[in-house]
Amino acid sequence: MAKQKTRRSAAKRFEVTGSGKIQRRQAYRSHLVAGNKSSSRLRRLKGTKIVSSVDEPRVKKMLGK
Repeated sequence: MAKQKTRRSAAKRFEVTGSGKIQRRQAYRSHLVAGNKSSSRLRRLKGTKIVSSVDEPRVKKMLGK
């Protein structure tokens, strides 16, 4: 049986932590940043989040885990 390929688009967007959880970037941070979003909103969107437990099996499958 052939090896499972990693979806490269997913590999660029997700990262697996040491404990096996999957990190993602926060959405709505990259577009129309200058005048439309307040600085407090941008601070809230900063950083990474953990992928929800419902979506985790699907993302792991895309990553070939």
